[in-house]
Amino acid sequence: MTFTRVYCMYLKNILLVALLPILCLTATAQNIPLHSYMQDDTILKAQWIKQVAQIKESWINKANPELKKEYESIYQLQFSEIEKVINSKKSITAREPYNYLQQILAVILKANPELKSDGLRLFFSRDWWPNAYSMGDGTIVINAGLMVHLNNESELAFVLCHELAHFYKKHTQQGIDNYIKQTRSNEFQQKLKTLSKQTYGVNQELDKMVRSLVFDSRHHSRSKESEADLQAFSYFVKTGYSSTGIISLLHTLDTIDHARLFPELNFQNIFTSDNIPFKRKWIQSETTIFSQMGTAKVADDDSLKTHPDCLLRIAALTDSVKKQQTGSSFLVNEAYFKQLKQELLTEMIEYCFQSDNISRNLYYNLQLLQQQEQLPLASWAIARDLNKIYSLQKNHQAGLSIEAENKAFPDDYNLLLRFLNRIRLDELSVLTNEFCKKYLSPYKNYELVNEQLKIAEKNTH
Repeated sequence: MTFTRVYCMYLKNILLVALLPILCLTATAQNIPLHSYMQDDTILKAQWIKQVAQIKESWINKANPELKKEYESIYQLQFSEIEKVINSKKSITAREPYNYLQQILAVILKANPELKSDGLRLFFSRDWWPNAYSMGDGTIVINAGLMVHLNNESELAFVLCHELAHFYKKHTQQGIDNYIKQTRSNEFQQKLKTLSKQTYGVNQELDKMVRSLVFDSRHHSRSKESEADLQAFSYFVKTGYSSTGIISLLHTLDTIDHARLFPELNFQNIFTSDNIPFKRKWIQSETTIFSQMGTAKVADDDSLKTHPDCLLRIAALTDSVKKQQTGSSFLVNEAYFKQLKQELLTEMIEYCFQSDNISRNLYYNLQLLQQQEQLPLASWAIARDLNKIYSLQKNHQAGLSIEAENKAFPDDYNLLLRFLNRIRLDELSVLTNEFCKKYLSPYKNYELVNEQLKIAEKNTH
């Protein structure tokens, strides 16, 4: 990925995401053309919501009369999750990315006429974590956080085949059936009696049990993943895509939790100035970065991965792939695939801010700034984040928008999180003001930039 081009796309989109007027930010007074954020198709979303409601009613009506109450309760939970995803700002239904997915789906369906497009709702989401999932009713979601790591269209096609396999194999429905069976078991009934004796949190615990058994969209059971792989291969091999994309995808998934879109961040340099040198105590640890999480050694446990067992899945498919290596890495549109990766990166980054994950938005923006010096809109976005964090800290609400350190996060992000949690309010105000002077002062004549400068200045008093 060419990060200069990625940032150019970022510059074109970020201000209009926040519904801001067009700015011309450049030291040489040349205009930078800005384009609007992806415009979602609200009519399409409304149509999907109607379809989902009809499917829910159909499933409830077809449920075993003796178990109808149990199934209705679970379906209500399941479909409320589906409706929530579709209705949220995270779902991308803009025409270009939607049509692109439909074209790839058409290639798969043409090669596999037993599959039908009716009832399928397929779209990208703006979520940052690298995953794709089937919700059981025909709704299939591919996170931007996965798409930005893919190398070619054949990998994306196998992702679709894999999620189609989960849908057509009815893995979610099987999970529901198994759940009903478990809840009727003596063991579960005993657990229910124990919960009923608790004074508080009974409903929350029950809801947690349901979701963990049925609706965990990030993980299927290992046996279901292997079954979906084999079924997906049978779909995929007929399409004309190169089967080497299957192995390269699984290798990507095996290391994706530690994969990097940018070089390691050195935010200490960015936040250092004559008036406020960077203090080591903001990030210093007596032992390791995770000392506060316990003394146990951090294990590279495959079970903790977003996508476990990838090496086993590769071994299971390697022989079949070797027999089917002919094909193309792209069948629909190579140029748009590359463009879409860049566009989804910008969507993903800004959605972090819009969904109040301020620390991750700051992390990505700092990385973008580090790629090229004094990029005006990256600087503006960082100032926006820092001023927001100041306000949150002042009101004792920083924990709502700043993630906690986590063993699964990159070390440089954990350092940034530690810094944000340790820096005092007065130190943050001075640091933010110094940052704004350094990076935004050349553009202070522009209203929105001047707004952030004024906020930063006011916070120092």
